[in-house]
Amino acid sequence: MKKRIALVGSTGSIGKQVIDVVMRHPERFEIVAMAANSNERKFIEQMDRVRPSFAALRSAGEMLPHPENTRFSRGEEAYEEVCGYGDADVVLIAVTGFAGLKAALLAIQAGKDIALANKESLVVGGDLVMRAASKANVAVVPIDSEHSAIWQCLHFDRTAPFSKILLTASGGALRDVPLQELQFVTAEAALAHPNWNMGAKITIDCATMLNKGFEVMEAMHLYGAALEQVEVLIHRESIVHSMVELEDGAVLAQMGVPSMELPIQLALTYPERIACAPRVDFAKIGALHFEKPDLSRYPCFALALACAKEGKTAPCILNAAGEVAVAAFLNGQIKYTQIAEIIDSTLSALPRQAAESFAALEAADERARAVARTFVC
Repeated sequence: MKKRIALVGSTGSIGKQVIDVVMRHPERFEIVAMAANSNERKFIEQMDRVRPSFAALRSAGEMLPHPENTRFSRGEEAYEEVCGYGDADVVLIAVTGFAGLKAALLAIQAGKDIALANKESLVVGGDLVMRAASKANVAVVPIDSEHSAIWQCLHFDRTAPFSKILLTASGGALRDVPLQELQFVTAEAALAHPNWNMGAKITIDCATMLNKGFEVMEAMHLYGAALEQVEVLIHRESIVHSMVELEDGAVLAQMGVPSMELPIQLALTYPERIACAPRVDFAKIGALHFEKPDLSRYPCFALALACAKEGKTAPCILNAAGEVAVAAFLNGQIKYTQIAEIIDSTLSALPRQAAESFAALEAADERARAVARTFVC
């Protein structure tokens, strides 16, 4: 039987690749529902290509042209219907930012397994998501390349024992820019990732390594890891996607070309593996390198580690301030180095509270965004 997918975030970088994977294997997969935020032109193209049973745009507006057998709607209620779509076997969450938390909770509430490409949902509300998933007895399958790698090393068992998780990071587009020149870098330079082709927000987060701090928190929630059990290594080649050290000292690594299609496909086919990404030419690569990250180059990463240790609403504030700061940098309103300054100032300005409900996290997110905007100049 085909695996029926509800795709949330179809017009983003991951969403587009999900559609490519599904269309490559129409005998195995079917997107029965899909949702996006506001990219009308791209969404019209995707509806015509995918022809889902139901399609929804979260933003308000006019009715869009759509295939005859596709039901189309707009607004929050329609978006929420996709997140818990009744005919789906799995909800694949590919939206970015805080919005992923609501999507994850709605899918779990509907009793749907989730394939998670949104790390922020675990950063801001990991305890909430994992507790709800456990109570509803639904699977949470990681799509992030690093967390898919860990999952593979643990033989698709998130509860398997380990000694340490070794998360790899490329170091981003600015890893070799002299520190004194970072304040002058342009958005174009920061977006020129040496290995990966991703969306703008995550590419900037890779440059600052805020993204890697998020992934540390993601590992803590997905694999029950303590902060001290997660080590981050700069790995310039992006061939080793992450590693797991076992109790006896053995280290298992998952390797492959820098492509999101493998973790996307594997989240839908596991434990079966089918043809997907190009093969690694190890002779051509020649060598693999690893080094510790320089915290003076990556202050956002240091802030993320501090928030991971603190818990409560600190990660939620971190994420909200990061979204505001990165948007301001991409819009030319601030310097690259001000991203970390705005996050730090926002964290310093706000008290921490218990992250006990979605409403509490949503309120913390809104407060943090408002405060962060006051530091944009």
